Amino acid sequence: MLDDSSQAGLSAVIRPDGSAELTVDETPQQITTTLVEDARREIVRRAAEIAAMLSGPVHVTVHEPDGDWPLLVHPDGRVDSDEGAAEPAPAGGETADDDLLAADTQIVTRIPVTFEPSPQQASAPAPTPAPARAPARAAGQPGPMRTGSAPQPASAAPQPPSTQAQPASAPADGGAQRPSFLAPERIEEPATRGWRGALVRAGMRVPPGSAERAEREDQAAVSQHWAGPRTIAVVNGKGGSGKTPTTILTAAVFARFGGAGVLAWDNNQTRGTLGWRTEQGPHESTLHELLPETDHLLSSSAQSADLARFVHHQTRDRFDVLRSQPMALAEQQRIDAADVDRIHAVAAKYYRLIVMDSGNDESDPVWLQMIDHTDQLVVATTSRAEHAEAGALLLEALAMRDERSARLARNAVAVVSQADPNAPSSEHRKVVDGYRALARDVVSIPYDPAMIGGLLHYGALKPATQRAWLSAGAAIARGFDATSA
Repeated sequence: MLDDSSQAGLSAVIRPDGSAELTVDETPQQITTTLVEDARREIVRRAAEIAAMLSGPVHVTVHEPDGDWPLLVHPDGRVDSDEGAAEPAPAGGETADDDLLAADTQIVTRIPVTFEPSPQQASAPAPTPAPARAPARAAGQPGPMRTGSAPQPASAAPQPPSTQAQPASAPADGGAQRPSFLAPERIEEPATRGWRGALVRAGMRVPPGSAERAEREDQAAVSQHWAGPRTIAVVNGKGGSGKTPTTILTAAVFARFGGAGVLAWDNNQTRGTLGWRTEQGPHESTLHELLPETDHLLSSSAQSADLARFVHHQTRDRFDVLRSQPMALAEQQRIDAADVDRIHAVAAKYYRLIVMDSGNDESDPVWLQMIDHTDQLVVATTSRAEHAEAGALLLEALAMRDERSARLARNAVAVVSQADPNAPSSEHRKVVDGYRALARDVVSIPYDPAMIGGLLHYGALKPATQRAWLSAGAAIARGFDATSA
């Protein structure tokens, strides 16, 4: 028999895979949805049916990875924030489920809400912005996983920026300082995801959860522009380790969030496939057509639009591609270290960020010259043992090459892609854990069919995969911040 749920309350759990469970009278009801927003709507629908049976609103506590949400569901489907319940409790710490939920929970249809904020809520101070995250963050499958190479000492949480005017410079006579009229005030935007976002769209002001704050921080990191061009080298001595997808999606993240001025360059002597996996422009030019024009392109009379004859613009992901010639035999398209210097000089003149795909021969002068131009090293690997070992050996070899290469190795970011959807998660975890001692940051990329073969673009990926690549881009960008400092 159904209890008076308006007093006893219902409870629901929404899982990161989009399924859910609603418990009524200690009896669980499985909800076999595949999207989190669908699970939310189904919970509201079922709760509204129960409310109609009881002729009154019912209390529903929804448990999600980013917090517990006490709601009041009416017979007509309206949803109020449950004023009589405690404030929503955030989940402890940041987890992969938290990240995945944030990436996969945009509400499509608005839930009507009639709740009006209480006077205490209306006069409450603006929410305190989240403290900046430490570079290291461990997370489980299948969402983005980032781990640092070593734990950092704990420090006191930073205080929120003051909204009061800051004092201007002291007067010459040593008198009292005058408060400045121009003191900046930082106002955190309200939540857009999950139940928080639903309540915001209904008229309440609710701060974002930890997952949404973390995503905003990563977006801000990849949106930065630095003084002078930056070069990223994507490396691994083993073919099939994911270098080309890593090159494409790294360039896409920086271009989508940070704007134009991003080039992906196939620095490969032996059938580089960057051109096969990206859009082709209205020509078939490669770096071999560009090389004879480098003197002109470096001259004062050259214009940025002149490059359009040699690069292939990605209309959806907004970066440009400089192709190699994969159809020709390697001996017919050899370039040397001096050619790399000339191409890089052109790229650095016209682009703020250069992402270089690379071949498998670490002894090739072209490969070594790429390293000499690199500001941030990215080791691309899958969870297969041979790929992971090849990447680790490369880092160890660079550490012994010279001091600059050793710094690149120490500051490297490892991007570990799940190669096989049926492989046990322990294999993937083993590779991720193994790179903690080798790289500054480790980012885990979940398996995504859209990354396997064919043209590759960011928008075709699952939300969890997009979130993982954003996390990878942010890890790379933080290396540029350290370089600038």
